[in-house]
Amino acid sequence: MTMINTNNIDSLIGANVVDTEGRKVGTVGQVYLESTTNQPSWVTVKTGLFGTSESFAPLDSADWTGDELRIGYDKNFVKDAPRIDTDGSLESADEDALYRYYGLSGSTVGQSTGTTGTYDDTSRDATVGDRRTEGYDTSGPTTDDAMTRSEEQLRVGKEQVGAGRARLRKHVVTENQTVTVPVSHEEVTLEREPITEANVGKATSGPDLSEEEHEVQLTEERVVVDKETVPVERVRLGKETVTEDQRVSEDVRKEEIDYDESDIDRQRRQSRDDTL
Repeated sequence: MTMINTNNIDSLIGANVVDTEGRKVGTVGQVYLESTTNQPSWVTVKTGLFGTSESFAPLDSADWTGDELRIGYDKNFVKDAPRIDTDGSLESADEDALYRYYGLSGSTVGQSTGTTGTYDDTSRDATVGDRRTEGYDTSGPTTDDAMTRSEEQLRVGKEQVGAGRARLRKHVVTENQTVTVPVSHEEVTLEREPITEANVGKATSGPDLSEEEHEVQLTEERVVVDKETVPVERVRLGKETVTEDQRVSEDVRKEEIDYDESDIDRQRRQSRDDTL
């Protein structure tokens, strides 16, 4: 374990905070120093879905391992700590509320910082209170006669994450194609013509009787198959943005304020009802 002091404040900022069971509570947002010793005394822990809430946690029983801060309190107990403005020095009433909540003795707390520097000296003397496991009125016992009602609200954001990869791949497939091709061929036909004055000369030009042979060359068309590779189209990958609605469901807590009427008020109300 590393001792927590002003030399490692920079390392504390942004470090993970875990509770007594090793569960992550949040991350360190700010560090508060004791003005008398200038030593780290409190840290704020960023919690919530996007780290928008900050809860104070004491360092009196915390252990620093160099990469995470282990505090001696339960995760839910830290999250239920009084909600206090973390901008600048702590007000006296806010300090009192924190010390009572964590059951700690009084101390002197200075201004918050992410690095070392100068701090406001603010003396305080808080009494030791009982450690609480449930919330209480954060308006404090010394404020006016109004009670503050708080509630949790969902803050939903969006982030870009990888959803997969697509690629083009080309491979060769063989398929059978049938094409009908008309082809022609020659056939022998026998033609007879009578002897006329027009052809009698050709008919009697040879011997009267003889043996002869005549040949006719026949031709036909044959199908010749050849293959040629030609480009037919171009294919590319593109992207388009499709927007769809997604529902987010989360439990949120809120405080409700009930009115308990006194016996006198109850009697007066009953009397009015009877009169009516």
